[in-house]
Amino acid sequence: MPDITLKNQPFDLAFHPSEPVLYSSLLTGEVKAWRYDDATGETERAWTVRPTKKTARALGVEGDGKSLWVGGKSGILCRLDAAVGTVLFEKEAAHDSPVNRVICVNEQLVASGDDEGVIKFWDSRKPGDAIRTYTQHYDYISGFSYFEDKRQLVATSGDGHLSAIDIRSSKAEPLTVSEDQEDELLSIAPIKGGSKVVVGTGLGILTVWNRKLGWGDCVDRIPGHPASVDAIVALTDDCIATGSEDGLVRVMQIQPNKFLGVIATHDEYPIERLALDRAGKWLGSVSHDQCIKLTDVEDLFVDSDDEDAAMEDSDDSDDDEMGAVVADDAEDDEEEAEGAEEDDKDDSDVEMEEDEAPKGKLSKRGQGIRAAKHAKAEEDEGGFFDDL
Repeated sequence: MPDITLKNQPFDLAFHPSEPVLYSSLLTGEVKAWRYDDATGETERAWTVRPTKKTARALGVEGDGKSLWVGGKSGILCRLDAAVGTVLFEKEAAHDSPVNRVICVNEQLVASGDDEGVIKFWDSRKPGDAIRTYTQHYDYISGFSYFEDKRQLVATSGDGHLSAIDIRSSKAEPLTVSEDQEDELLSIAPIKGGSKVVVGTGLGILTVWNRKLGWGDCVDRIPGHPASVDAIVALTDDCIATGSEDGLVRVMQIQPNKFLGVIATHDEYPIERLALDRAGKWLGSVSHDQCIKLTDVEDLFVDSDDEDAAMEDSDDSDDDEMGAVVADDAEDDEEEAEGAEEDDKDDSDVEMEEDEAPKGKLSKRGQGIRAAKHAKAEEDEGGFFDDL
């Protein structure tokens, strides 16, 4: 499908949670929306608004799809009507430094992170001043991931640390901060049904974190990317798409680890962000080449599934053939044995000068052909936070 060509560089993108709508924030401070065809990916412009004169860096869509939150280079944080782009709320100096990431945690809470590592919580029901501020990081916030089961918001930072925040706590302190990973942590995505997390780094290493073991340190390191992994999105519980500084969008399987291929490219321009639509069909990517690419990933794993099914059918067929061969061999052996008995009876009164030779040849047995498949490896409460 054709790319969405822009006149200026896009910085972030997000999909509507229940409709075929795509949003993007631009270098010029504009936020644009497009409707797209679910089947073909063809797009048409919906609306454009410019809530800030400086770069609109970060986007976050509320779970019900009614509002869109925008963070900007000026430190601004604003809320837009997702249907028409009207500005519903605006906080000019929400942060003292540029806002780099925004996440709509739930229907009540929005979190934003800036270039100085400051994380702020906002009440989406009555926007005003921040209701909580966290300062455990000292470099830019690069990503957020929320886990509803434990009410934990996990943040990655350019300072080499990952932190987890219990959103129910009344304290402005994180639940935990990881050990220094000695590399920039640039992106984050949950995998394995949310039991694990994969994080992209500045040196191109993917680190895997096991939630059951805590957030102190990663449990696996996966090399392979030749440049930084700036964006990650989960395609399935076991497979992710990565966006790298070399401009390639790769697909990888995690634990067991396997590189599956390159599915899109922005030439030599680094990938800024990746996002997957509500149906898991269209993967959006933005870079510095002033376009938004939509890649169809719906059938990405169908071929491999078909191959596995075909292999199983082939194996069953081969097993049936082998069974027939074995049965025939057994019949031949039985006939040979009966023939030998008759010959023994006929020659019982005859003296043999030499030992009797075998009356027939043993048949060859078939060879096993089934290949083994890979096995899968594998509270402080109070005030506003009581409702979270």
